[in-house]
Amino acid sequence: MNLSTFLKKQRKRNNLTQEDLAAKSGVGLRLVREIEQGKVTMRMDKVNQILALFGAELTVNFKEYTNG
Repeated sequence: MNLSTFLKKQRKRNNLTQEDLAAKSGVGLRLVREIEQGKVTMRMDKVNQILALFGAELTVNFKEYTNG
């Protein structure tokens, strides 16, 4: 499941509008809309600020890189 699908499902499951979600998570409405529309570049800290409402967070796992 991608981020936009997850966020939209969680928001609807919790009976929140996009406006409600923005207000409760302390981010702008525009960011919520952009995430739900699948925007690919955004600040990870802001995304995690929203996801925290649902007990989730976005993480990055770095694989070991070997050159050569």
